[in-house]
Amino acid sequence: MLILPISLLVAQKSQQYKVGAIGFYNLENLFDTEDDPAINDAEFLPTGKKNWNETIYQEKLGNMSRVISELALELSPDGISVLGVAEIENRRVLEDLVKHPKLASRNYQIVHFDSPDERGIDVGLLYQSKYFKPTSSQAVLTPIYNPDGSPRKTRDILFVSGLYDGEPLHILVNHWPSRSGGEAASQPYRNAAALICKNIADSLMQADPNAKIIIMGDLNDDPTSPSVKKILAANFKKDDTKPGELFNPMYDFFKRGIGTLAYQDSWNLFDQIILSYGLINEKAGGFQFYNARVFNENYLFQKSGQYRGYPHRTFAGDTYIGGFSDHLPVFVYLAKPIK
Repeated sequence: MLILPISLLVAQKSQQYKVGAIGFYNLENLFDTEDDPAINDAEFLPTGKKNWNETIYQEKLGNMSRVISELALELSPDGISVLGVAEIENRRVLEDLVKHPKLASRNYQIVHFDSPDERGIDVGLLYQSKYFKPTSSQAVLTPIYNPDGSPRKTRDILFVSGLYDGEPLHILVNHWPSRSGGEAASQPYRNAAALICKNIADSLMQADPNAKIIIMGDLNDDPTSPSVKKILAANFKKDDTKPGELFNPMYDFFKRGIGTLAYQDSWNLFDQIILSYGLINEKAGGFQFYNARVFNENYLFQKSGQYRGYPHRTFAGDTYIGGFSDHLPVFVYLAKPIK
């Protein structure tokens, strides 16, 4: 985040701005090498079918830290100031990640809760404390149920409120239920998670119409899916967004065929950042949405083989191929004028 004045190419070219970057990255199965009897991590052990060992773990940390260290550098020498993450085993892997030499100078702090997910994977939040200061955090349960009425274990929603350069900001980090069993059959699970986010956002905006809220995560749905378009009711155009509503800047990428993950030779944009009205209402003052990015540098793509052109992932099945993640990171720039 750049908390120094810079000039942006906007309508008032002489105006100087503070610029910050907030993003999300699915780290694709960032597990440590130790057995945790509380979760099902057998495949990510040295004795497991993926032969997950300390060497591979350190390579994975190096790959993830490289990507994170490069996010948002075009406008921010300090890079990304707040980053939501998904598919992490526990707090320890985040501690190892932020201590990596590529990231250590950023002094990222961590917000994390263990979730009830049946695979043992969680979401978390990394932040540079000189820019963001959490004031509250909680894991919000996502109660969903199988067709037989039994509880279906999935990731919590991480709800963090704090001060971003002194301004109140609310962040919801998500990893919604997967499409396992088929997109249509699993849609109610993602709709349920979306409704929780919508209710939290509505409550915040009822208390303050210009509340600044960011809903981010791997939603396992596209911007046009029912969970996002109908339940969250996230508008595709900023100018169409009214008080009490949400705006989805990721739609423009999706419309142009730009995604964050590939499956069966087609692209999806599951990794999204959705903003409240307060972040696009200039009259609210303070930080406002400037633009969005899908971080799709050339080195993040596979160069050969069956998955040529796909994001270069860690594993192809159970075979280690030394990549980064099967998802691309996303982020938004926020800017506010310096008086």
